[in-house]
Amino acid sequence: MLAVTCVVVSGAALAETSSDEWQFQITPYLWLPTIDGTLNYDLPPGGGGSPDISVGPTDWLELLNFGVLVAASARKGRFSMFTDVVYLSMTRNGDGRVVSVEGTVPGGFTSIPVSADLTLNTRTDMDGLVWTLAAGYTVKETETSSVDIFAGARLFSVDFSTSWALTAAITTPGGQQLLAAQGSIGSDTDLWDGIVGVRGHFGLGDGNWSVPYYFDIGTGSSDLTWSALAGLSRTFGWGDLIFVYRHLAYDEDAGGLMQSFSFSGPAFGAAFRF
Repeated sequence: MLAVTCVVVSGAALAETSSDEWQFQITPYLWLPTIDGTLNYDLPPGGGGSPDISVGPTDWLELLNFGVLVAASARKGRFSMFTDVVYLSMTRNGDGRVVSVEGTVPGGFTSIPVSADLTLNTRTDMDGLVWTLAAGYTVKETETSSVDIFAGARLFSVDFSTSWALTAAITTPGGQQLLAAQGSIGSDTDLWDGIVGVRGHFGLGDGNWSVPYYFDIGTGSSDLTWSALAGLSRTFGWGDLIFVYRHLAYDEDAGGLMQSFSFSGPAFGAAFRF
């Protein structure tokens, strides 16, 4: 089934030499994570379980309807600000089937198995937004390296819906309808979390190659969220080409929509300085 995408390569932006002038950087990028997790709603209502999410890097061309992924930063002297905005709309058809329907009937509770040939189609739609905003301070800087500490917030807003189409409605032996032949169910959540972290880079030899790194951890609406990345960057006159491996994790409490979600995969970006 389908899951959210997302999030930040802004942490990979390289610190510039301290200056009293404002310096800006914008980074469009692509992230291809493997996603795993569980959604905390039944498909269909009373259907006996929550949808599991499993999406790999090769699935994105098939699933993606529309997406915007861009990061930006501003720096003056040792002070900096950065932000990252990710919006994705995704759809997956034929990603599962209705296996059982549960419900209350006169005299008690019943569970009716559903034959595989009754499911015509299932579809999952997702709209997701991840927005990170933070401010930092450079605590260490040399000609080839820098270390920033930062604090800020991250919004994870996601809307899931799943629809089904069956050849017939599911009814009890007495004729009570438990599930219509067609229908949908969904849920949404907005997670606001405060984050703190460290980011920076260190050079490799005397050349234009360096290793960017980033780590944050936080809590708030979620029990725990954390993110980390590391990789390689090549500096040119106009900016940097960046390749990193990124991991993002979210864990809500038992009643939350997103249970133990993780997003891990390579990211590619071009950072333009001005």
